[in-house]
Amino acid sequence: MKAVRSIRTSGLALVAALVAGVAQANPVTWQLNLPPGVTDTAREIYDLHNLVMLICAVIGVFVFGAMIWSIIHHRKSKGAVPAQFSHNTKAEVIWTVIPILILIGMTIPATKTLFKMYDTSDSEMTVKVNGIQWMWRYEYVGEGVQFLSRLDRSSDRVRTLDSGLDPNKVVDANGNNVYLLNVDHPLVLPVDTKIRFLVTGDDVIHSWWVPDFGWKQDAEPGIVSENWTRINKPGIYRGQCTELCGRDHGFMPIVVKAVPKAEFKIWLAQQKAADAAANTASVAPATANGITSAPATPAGTAVAQATSAAAQALAH
Repeated sequence: MKAVRSIRTSGLALVAALVAGVAQANPVTWQLNLPPGVTDTAREIYDLHNLVMLICAVIGVFVFGAMIWSIIHHRKSKGAVPAQFSHNTKAEVIWTVIPILILIGMTIPATKTLFKMYDTSDSEMTVKVNGIQWMWRYEYVGEGVQFLSRLDRSSDRVRTLDSGLDPNKVVDANGNNVYLLNVDHPLVLPVDTKIRFLVTGDDVIHSWWVPDFGWKQDAEPGIVSENWTRINKPGIYRGQCTELCGRDHGFMPIVVKAVPKAEFKIWLAQQKAADAAANTASVAPATANGITSAPATPAGTAVAQATSAAAQALAH
């Protein structure tokens, strides 16, 4: 009974961990399948994967079942005598035509999904992703907002050689371990919006990958590649660079924060105001030689004004 209770408890713990991992969009221990994802593309890929796995499983059961049955029922001890023939045209046609039909059946939905994955038309906004050793630069095209995103300070301190710090203690607000998976500035995106990505690199080849989006795109210097996504659910989605790009390749995490459209508009207005205030402060001439310039608008005031204006616009 104790063994049964132990197995039952372990099973419930594993299920709970899997459910929690899916909710947080992070990989979990003993995860055996692809994540279902939070985009239409990811979901189609997930369904295709399961369909192909099912087909492979059926084929495997049939082939190995036939082999085992033949081994048992046609063994020498039962007096089985092997047939003497060089070929069988009917059998050869069958085992050639059936696999071709199966492949065609798998190719049609896969091709439709591939065409859909690369169709960036009718996008509602564009984000440029630039891979740099060893960080990401994000630019909201046409909005005048851009920033760098790199490994957060907590992970950076822990990863230092002989730091003596425990990686298991690098956690987020919910207590989830985010060692080497968190950044200082996440990419903020709206849900239910078709977003076009322009992906390139500054120095060497990188690769931008968020598993829950269902695709990854190489960031190659001198080449601008494109892809798109439409996030269906708010949340925090994590990824990493998946192309060996030098010494700190393992320290280029990606964090995307998906928020409702209204919240995104407010955030974007705040970023614009903060950038404008910072630019004004940087270009304003300093007081020198008795020449005094007019004081720049404080960044906090500008952000508050922009937030208030965005909230009022949304209310109307």
